[in-house]
Amino acid sequence: MIKWFSNFREFFYIQMERFARQAVREALTRDGAPRVSREGQLRVGRDTELYRILNMHYNKSNVYQVPERFIEISEVALREFYSAIWTGRDSDPCWKKGIYKIICKMDSPVPDAFRLPGCPIG
Repeated sequence: MIKWFSNFREFFYIQMERFARQAVREALTRDGAPRVSREGQLRVGRDTELYRILNMHYNKSNVYQVPERFIEISEVALREFYSAIWTGRDSDPCWKKGIYKIICKMDSPVPDAFRLPGCPIG
């Protein structure tokens, strides 16, 4: 679904980068010495702040049930952004392209519910 809605895609990736940068900051100690990477501990679930922000932005009235696949892809995206930032790959001007390709390959077709007449998105 991410690739079908460009405004969603932009907001999605902005939030992924924001939360990944926050996680990297939290992974550093006060004196700046890096701790072990927390990449494997990052998760997105229905009870997380990231999920809440994404859902409230595009599903304000909670009309649609968010598919588990979306949560899975969100978690992969968050970990990819985190890994790139943690390892310093974000210093390259094109650093996000690899992440976009990974997520694009995981994307699935637009659900039929979004194609129905009267759908607020379709």
